[in-house]
Amino acid sequence: MTLRGGGDPFLRRHFEFRETIATILAKDHHALDAAESGMITARQEVEACIAADPYFRTTFEPYHVSFQGTTVGRMVQASEAAGVGPMAAVAGAIAWAGIDAMAAAGAECGVVDNGGDIALFGDGEVTIGLYAGESPLSDRFAFLVSPGREVLGVCTSSATVGPSISFGVADAVTVFARDVALADAFATSICNSIRPGDSSVLDRLRGSGISGVTAVMGDEILTWGDVPRLVPARGSRERITAGFALPPGT
Repeated sequence: MTLRGGGDPFLRRHFEFRETIATILAKDHHALDAAESGMITARQEVEACIAADPYFRTTFEPYHVSFQGTTVGRMVQASEAAGVGPMAAVAGAIAWAGIDAMAAAGAECGVVDNGGDIALFGDGEVTIGLYAGESPLSDRFAFLVSPGREVLGVCTSSATVGPSISFGVADAVTVFARDVALADAFATSICNSIRPGDSSVLDRLRGSGISGVTAVMGDEILTWGDVPRLVPARGSRERITAGFALPPGT
């Protein structure tokens, strides 16, 4: 992922806390610090919920909890809408918390990439590379995104890349929505269900809050809704947010 626009250089910071492994882009160190603080607080909230109700972490179905918190509440609402477990929305929800903290600290723009689940806001153009594992389309294209002043979620799920559990076959499903947790949950849900030649899962997205979807399966690419323009690009794999995640408490 690369970011350009606005004329001023952006600072880039790699950040790790527990299972959260993220890349933050901002125009000053104060905004970077704010994003870190927001994500730490969100991560701790999720861990406190899991400590109180361990089933919250393991279920693959929507699940109500009595635990009160902004991040947990966003995860629960997103999971109900998408028909997946609340942890399917955790990366997007934590990235969203980082962006919220940046905005509260006075930042006018910023990007948080939490392992491929991205929250961003601000004027200017953001280039987000399309990485789809061993697909021949991987690293060849990028989305040109203009998020505007409202937060935008750009979240990707894959059945062939990364450690997350998936019941699908897609190399990459990228979902766009103003609700970042919702984008993350639906990326998982769609990736679980979509198949080559069968995009019927996309038919239920109208009215869901999802603005657009791109799915890559081998050499096939499907789009639905309002998707940012794809342009030819050369991927830079060393800029993919990755690391060795440790379980909570380690």
